[in-house]
Amino acid sequence: MKQNNYFKTAAFALSFLSVSAFAQFDGTGYSDDLPPNPEFGKCYAKCKTPDVYETVSERVLVQEEGTRVITEPERFETADETVMVKEPSQRIEVVPAEYETVTEQVLVKPASKKVVDIPAKYETVTEKLLVRPESGQWVKKRVSASCLSANPEDCFVQCYEKIPAEYKTVTRRVLVTPATTQETEIPAEYTTVTRKVIKTPATTRVVEIPAEYKTIKKKVLANPSQTRTEIIPAEYKDINKRVLVRAGGFTGWEEILCDANVNYNKISTVQRALKEKGYDPGPIDGVMGSLTKAALEKYQADNGLPVGNLNIKTLESLGIN
Repeated sequence: MKQNNYFKTAAFALSFLSVSAFAQFDGTGYSDDLPPNPEFGKCYAKCKTPDVYETVSERVLVQEEGTRVITEPERFETADETVMVKEPSQRIEVVPAEYETVTEQVLVKPASKKVVDIPAKYETVTEKLLVRPESGQWVKKRVSASCLSANPEDCFVQCYEKIPAEYKTVTRRVLVTPATTQETEIPAEYTTVTRKVIKTPATTRVVEIPAEYKTIKKKVLANPSQTRTEIIPAEYKDINKRVLVRAGGFTGWEEILCDANVNYNKISTVQRALKEKGYDPGPIDGVMGSLTKAALEKYQADNGLPVGNLNIKTLESLGIN
């Protein structure tokens, strides 16, 4: 128990020192906060982004909505009408009885029981006991391959790294099943007999005789004379103006690819995905060049994604695992 408490105290001290070492940001994007929800092997970044504008179309009124009155004359049409020529009636029919052959089970010998002794069972089990629990620490990285800006002051990265737990193995013999007794059912014995029984008794039923109809033609008023007011729609025209879409500045913490995962295959996959989405990353060469960075930032801005780094949300949007 004393040894476990020592390891817990040591792990807490390492975590505290890592957090304290990082809380030294200046006024250009640093702060005293750390990424939320730390997980082992994950990296996070804050990046500086510029103001983003776009040209939008706005409709303006040229002529207001108006009305005019239109008179429509009455209109007649020939319609079919169904009339009854013979009323509905009923007749009574006799339904004969129905029979069926049934088979029944008759008890010859009732069920019984017998008792059987079952000995106890044991087995040897192996268990892993925790010696030192798993812990972690924040590691600050000033330069990351996932950040798109060449200026190291534009991105600040924190990675949460794991200190694995330690275990030891012990073996012991345990009781699996205690000694018991078990009752065995001896099933009953039956014989089969067959006999004829009434399935449905004789009855009567009422048969409905439907009414008879025929169709005649007659002239009917389809639409009476009426007036209606027709709306003359308003007229508009479209004008263009430039509006601020997103203010620049430092973003919040976003999960990014750690440097170990920013490699030729991953960048090539990003380039291919951008090209499929209609953004030109330049040649598919596995290099995060200026054309690839520009295409990636344009895709992020167009889709409302975090801008300025190779973050997990952008990869998921591109369909990259």
